[in-house]
Amino acid sequence: MLEPLSRPQTLSSMIDRLPVTRVHRRVIWTVSIVFFFEFADLNTFSYTAPALRKYDGFTLDNVAMATSAGFLGMFFGAVVAGRVSDRLGRRRTLTWATILFSLFSLLTAAGSGVWVMAVLRFCTGVGLSAMTVAAISFLSETMPAKTRGRAQSLTLAVGLAGIPAVAFLARAVIPSGTDGWRIVFLVGGLALLAVPMVARLPESPRWLVHVGRYSDARDVVEQLGGDCSNVTFVTDGDDHRDTHLAALAVLLGRALRARTLVLLAIWVLAMLGFYAFSSWVPALLAEHGLSLAKSLTFSALTTIGAVPGALLAFAVSDRFSRKWLMAATSSVIAACGVAFGYSSSAAGIIGFGLLVSMLSQTFVALLYTYTPEIFPLSVRAFGGGLSYGAGRLANVVGPVLIPTIFTGLGYTAVFVTVAACWIAAGVIVAVFGPEATGAPLEAVDSGHDPSAAVPAEPSSYAIGTARRGWLPGLAGNRFGHRR
Repeated sequence: MLEPLSRPQTLSSMIDRLPVTRVHRRVIWTVSIVFFFEFADLNTFSYTAPALRKYDGFTLDNVAMATSAGFLGMFFGAVVAGRVSDRLGRRRTLTWATILFSLFSLLTAAGSGVWVMAVLRFCTGVGLSAMTVAAISFLSETMPAKTRGRAQSLTLAVGLAGIPAVAFLARAVIPSGTDGWRIVFLVGGLALLAVPMVARLPESPRWLVHVGRYSDARDVVEQLGGDCSNVTFVTDGDDHRDTHLAALAVLLGRALRARTLVLLAIWVLAMLGFYAFSSWVPALLAEHGLSLAKSLTFSALTTIGAVPGALLAFAVSDRFSRKWLMAATSSVIAACGVAFGYSSSAAGIIGFGLLVSMLSQTFVALLYTYTPEIFPLSVRAFGGGLSYGAGRLANVVGPVLIPTIFTGLGYTAVFVTVAACWIAAGVIVAVFGPEATGAPLEAVDSGHDPSAAVPAEPSSYAIGTARRGWLPGLAGNRFGHRR
């Protein structure tokens, strides 16, 4: 048993000093499983689009409409889930969001027709983004400060394995017949199997303190390995029952306006660049003259870079400044995107596509950690949901613009546009983004600039985390203490 500090401390500071325990690992692996099905489902339509064009008579405009409907649903889901999560809790929102996207993914497998598919993708999108917004806030508030980046990156890495899984499944089943594409949508529905695991997770202890449930917060922190005998409970002083307009006023008020606008811009530009590439590569390669089978094969091969990309973030996220890592990564993505557009050989298409896929996920892993770090707890999920949702709303316009750019300016112009989005995102985060790497969330909750907050030297609660490596699920003192 670790000895507690002799002086009083807040619950938030205690969480930041804890080693990674068995309960932390259970949180990470449960959220990772849900992310696996979420990412698999998120990319299903891009891989089924060529088959829908070939077998169901979808035009490029029909594909764009259904894709935009999904992103529109993700905007509404992110914004609504942000408020719901701040009001009702992270775990409850995460549970119902998982149920929602799973059920509508199953219904999509039985769908037919442009409008039906558009409605089903809208409803699926609501659940997908709601799950993400709740999950990143939940992880940020549960993990110690010096491991937040690695926890988010590892969760994303496991989840991203769903992308090549569904890509190769699509490659195997779609060419087999007119209804082969329906099998692909069944993958997202399998997330229902993870719902009981999600429902048994502990609630965010920081959120429990915020809403005045101190006894429940003590219980959760003790599950996480803390000793609450000498804890002082401190809240941010905000009423968690405030109205939606009041919460929006907080985000756009003098104290938070700058960082809210910065996050909105980064998410919009990054998601435009990301999905203009990932959602349209199969269809654009087919339009560029490749066969259906070859375009699906090349697209599937590029997705292999997704998991290594998140693992790259795992290696660097807590060691270096996240804002500068994002700025550097976005520049390299832009260069590789342009090179992809000018490549005519199989090696060039696969190689540069692989790099774009890999580094895009490095950027996303960093952004998943960065976003909840700079909003106070009372509006953390809402701020994250609004930023994330803005990126998805931009993707409503993106799928409509891509065919226009392709038709008017050509194949290469699409990838130059992708590069421009990434460059702009990198410049904004470098120039205007606040620094939050390693800072305690308590600094944000109390109204201070997280860039000015430096965690105290690790105490007895931090043994095995700051100075030792860890990997959830592996035994031994090197990877944290079991409790």
